[in-house]
Amino acid sequence: MANSLEESLSFFKDKISDCIKSQKSISVTTHIDCDGLTSGSIITKALIRAGAKCTLRTSKEFSQNVIDSLKNDSREFHVITDLGGGFANNLDQSLGEDWIVLDHHQISDSEMDNPRTINAWKYGIDGGTEICAGGMAYLAAMSLDDKNSDLSSVAVVAALGDRQDQGERKSFIGKNFEIANTAKELGLLDIDLDLLLVGRETRPLPDALAFTSQPFIEGLTWNRDTCLSLLNSSGINLKDGGRWRVPAELNEDEKRIVIEEITKFTSGKNATDIMSELIGYTYTFPREDRRSFLRDGREFSTMLNSCGRISKSGVGMAICMGDRNKILREGEVILTEYRKLIREYMNVLTNERWRISESETCVMVNGEGVVPETMTGTISSLIAGSPKNSGKIIILRTKGEENTIKFSSRKSFGCKSAINLSQLMKTGAEKFDGIGGGHDAAAGAKITKDKLNDFLDYLDVNVVNLSSPDNSR
Repeated sequence: MANSLEESLSFFKDKISDCIKSQKSISVTTHIDCDGLTSGSIITKALIRAGAKCTLRTSKEFSQNVIDSLKNDSREFHVITDLGGGFANNLDQSLGEDWIVLDHHQISDSEMDNPRTINAWKYGIDGGTEICAGGMAYLAAMSLDDKNSDLSSVAVVAALGDRQDQGERKSFIGKNFEIANTAKELGLLDIDLDLLLVGRETRPLPDALAFTSQPFIEGLTWNRDTCLSLLNSSGINLKDGGRWRVPAELNEDEKRIVIEEITKFTSGKNATDIMSELIGYTYTFPREDRRSFLRDGREFSTMLNSCGRISKSGVGMAICMGDRNKILREGEVILTEYRKLIREYMNVLTNERWRISESETCVMVNGEGVVPETMTGTISSLIAGSPKNSGKIIILRTKGEENTIKFSSRKSFGCKSAINLSQLMKTGAEKFDGIGGGHDAAAGAKITKDKLNDFLDYLDVNVVNLSSPDNSR
């Protein structure tokens, strides 16, 4: 039977203490997205504070090849965060007892009893909404020393990056709620109800509205001229002297006016859904400089995603671990480039309509030749955020390395389908000798290109051609 969470965290503490006493070196391997960079940074910071000798690296996916590289590594103990689900037996065979996984992705029953797999689902915690890998890493860090409570703020960024603000009005639930409250009590975090515009602390108001893509507002998203016209007609002062004002500087009356103007613009069947998505809880780090992209939790998480997705993970991890010097400017440049790339990919997908096919239940998107493998999750999430796709499952595919095809699936806003995307992708990929998994509402898979038609047939039967979105596969 699986251990309790407390027992597992005690097990983790004992393993790390043994490594420190015997001077064993530790490697930390983590994923390239926001949750991966934050979880890896949290546990590495805690290990360094504890006196451990450790190194940190990233991987865009987990496979037997990664395990083989760990086996051949000079480090003697291995901590894996935000990766490793489904590989417990492989890790046992290759690394013996010299590994621990801290994760939140759904795992099979066969892994539940392995003491080295410290996974949220083992303890009755929903890893899709109540805690992410950053949160699991934070709990592990706290098991080493209570002084690591200051890392709670980084765990909040992790949860936002994994879109776990799933409570009412974008609030946190479960362990995420507890972790956010710890950060708030320590004076590291402010939580307020506000407009959820992109770049609350950094972007001029017209840009903030134009770059807000979740929800995707037809006619406004990525259309700065229209956004500028709308805001000008509202009568709000858009500049303070010669400087553009940012959303965080709006007073309550001005926010109300912005909401009214957007509501008028979007008057129609999606207006209510859009406004419910635009107003919610914001997470601000008061110790970060004003007008810094690190001050708003969601913008911080986007910056980290951008670092990982365009092969600059080291920059993101350095910022997570406290670097606030020249590295910040590099992070800002990366974020700008990332947003530019997203616009380019979305413009191509929007204009080349042959790439998109729709059914009553699903939107299938062919991103081959356009969307890089590392950006599938980002782009599928954006497509899922469009009001016109409300209630549907989004499945995006693109070319991967070594003659493979990468799939990313998302449930859109309002999707009531009983399909568990993690099980769908895992079962389907394994059926065709690939790998897959994730969460109920967000999952991915990778198969070899020669199995593409078979996998598409599988998706047709289990998602695309279902008669009702309430059906399960």
